[in-house]
Amino acid sequence: MPIKVTMPALSPTMEEGNLAKWMVKEGDSVAPGDVIAEIETDKATMEVEAVDEGTVAKLVVPEGTEGVKVNALIAVLAEEGEDAGAAAKAAESGSDPAPEPKPTKAEKPAKEEASAAKSEAKPAEAKAAPAGDGERVFASPLARRLAKEAGLDLSAISGSGPKGRIVKADVEAAEKDGGAKTAEAASAAAPAPAQPAMSDDQVMRLFEEGSYELIPHDSMRKTIARRLVEAKSTVPHFYLTLDCEIDALLALRKQLNDAAPKVKTEDGEKPAYRLSVNDMVIKAHAKALAMVPEANVSWTESAMVKHKSADVGVAVSIPGGLITPIIRRADEKTLSAISNEMKDLATRARSRKLKAEEYQGGNTAVSNLGMFGIKDFAAVINPPHATILAVGAGEQRAVVKDGEVKVATVMSVTLSTDHRAVDGALGAELLAAFKQVIENPLTMLI
Repeated sequence: MPIKVTMPALSPTMEEGNLAKWMVKEGDSVAPGDVIAEIETDKATMEVEAVDEGTVAKLVVPEGTEGVKVNALIAVLAEEGEDAGAAAKAAESGSDPAPEPKPTKAEKPAKEEASAAKSEAKPAEAKAAPAGDGERVFASPLARRLAKEAGLDLSAISGSGPKGRIVKADVEAAEKDGGAKTAEAASAAAPAPAQPAMSDDQVMRLFEEGSYELIPHDSMRKTIARRLVEAKSTVPHFYLTLDCEIDALLALRKQLNDAAPKVKTEDGEKPAYRLSVNDMVIKAHAKALAMVPEANVSWTESAMVKHKSADVGVAVSIPGGLITPIIRRADEKTLSAISNEMKDLATRARSRKLKAEEYQGGNTAVSNLGMFGIKDFAAVINPPHATILAVGAGEQRAVVKDGEVKVATVMSVTLSTDHRAVDGALGAELLAAFKQVIENPLTMLI
């Protein structure tokens, strides 16, 4: 029977992707592990590998197509000995049509009006229920294999894919729940989407026509917006701020950079590393988490996840939004290793070449706006993190020492915590440990 290849979910937040490039053509033979396409997500450009063996019978979605929904049919494979043409026809006859490319700015208003008229003319299509006895069950090849391995009955699983098609996530959910999850239970468990305070029409009526330009949201901006609403709606944020003197840190940074050995490159000799203040902040935050392990946690409804190492995400601004690549085991790495790894991650983040595992997960994060002259701010937690450290600019301020007014370079930092996991007292302990490391930077070298 024909094997359907669908748009994969390459991250937990992915809803759609752009099919940037096909790496195969119709008639090619593929095996599990072969790279068949490049997909652009809201975060990165990633290679997609085949999970089944067969011959490419049809490329349903042309390369360059934007806005392809997760689980939408993108290609058809024919099994060994199966006629490719017949396989393509059979697969398409029982599947969703290829998604249409996104409309241009000029086409969008007309298409939206037509869509609105169509939705008013007929009732919404109900989500397919699990198949009963004797009925055909629609499921992806991967979902079928996972269900077989887990000993689950596909006919008892509700599909969340197009037209009720069962996908990998449905099988995993059913296995986690100890059996098939009913459509009613899944619906009850899903949180209600947050409602905007004002509709688009209400907002637009406030501005004179012709006084603005409409810039459609891309997939990254939509994802960021949704994640921020979820974070602020579901995570009880708590904020703690203190000032750190960084004159000793700046002096150590200069000393270490001056002592950096030279290495030969194509452009001549260059220092083996060049530390930034942010590199030292990452190390200090990771070391503080190692000193206060009770704060190195993530919240779940059933248990507290206590991490064994400090994996620190670092907010990086990229065109259209931001991404948070992760320095794994930052508490165990040297400053030079952190610096070089951070430069590599930031460079690849800006060209959208990060792998999913390089920006997903992590225990905490650092967001530094000091280079923009921002004195202090409060950052939004990125679940499942329980903390994020917002770092302001180092600036010379008058401080009182031993009853005398002196000048010191001071940096304000604000720790946002998930109060369910890290309450005020624990957050204060973590921030005090961070201040201790920052103001005694030689401890980062131990």
